[in-house]
Amino acid sequence: MEKEDFLKKLQIELKISKNSPHTLKNYLKANDSLLIFLNKHPLEVKEDDIKLYLSEKLENRAASSTILFLSAIKYAYSNLLKFDPTINIKRPKREKKLPTVLTTDETKSLLNSCETKKSKLMLSLLYATGMRVSEIINLELKDLVFEENIGYIRQAKGNKDRIFNIPNFLKKDLLKQIKHQTDLNQNLLFSGPKGKLSSRNLQKIVQLTAKKANIKKEVHPHTLRHSFATHLLESGVDIRKIQELLGHADLSTTQIYTHISKEELKKIASPLDNLMKS
Repeated sequence: MEKEDFLKKLQIELKISKNSPHTLKNYLKANDSLLIFLNKHPLEVKEDDIKLYLSEKLENRAASSTILFLSAIKYAYSNLLKFDPTINIKRPKREKKLPTVLTTDETKSLLNSCETKKSKLMLSLLYATGMRVSEIINLELKDLVFEENIGYIRQAKGNKDRIFNIPNFLKKDLLKQIKHQTDLNQNLLFSGPKGKLSSRNLQKIVQLTAKKANIKKEVHPHTLRHSFATHLLESGVDIRKIQELLGHADLSTTQIYTHISKEELKKIASPLDNLMKS
């Protein structure tokens, strides 16, 4: 089987299995990169070939990159060629890194530094709902139900729908945006001059706005999702409710925010202070 046929069949398999566009893109890229590096037909790929690629191409990358790569190869070969050349390759442990979170003041500064009303609305909605980038750029006009004050995120990560509350503060601007998009005959809530916005478009807007706001932290669209969860936790919202709002399948994924809630840590009195009071 030639490389092009292999990748085409992989694309079909991924689509049939209802994998997300993000997974489809990453899995195709991983398999394509491996075959180009080895200059071999898919049937000729062995365990040692994959180990060589890992040592040459991913040695200095994060453990998550290696795990994603091996998952992509395993999926392709198990489904298309009925064998798994990665079966005896040990997966590295994921690094436990705490996500970057903005303070409430930094969040306000970021939103106030947006250059356009549209940018401010997008960033405000990201922070207000904890949406992922893929979710906000795919949000359709019909997904907002003002009568119930909720919105729907369709087929999010894990192929699950979930809801979010429409912030009262954004209602007026959202209604204006809907009218604008309807006049343009657009189904999406946000679009660009050439149609659908890309994740790169949004990433660039966030980074430029953070720079303008003089925020020294490395800020990405996902930083607003992390900040949303952390600020809710700090305000006393139950972690299981935050889990539902974020669309996490496992509570342990949400529990990372219990480790970064600085405001909660600040409330803990030193045992020395308690001792001296008595």
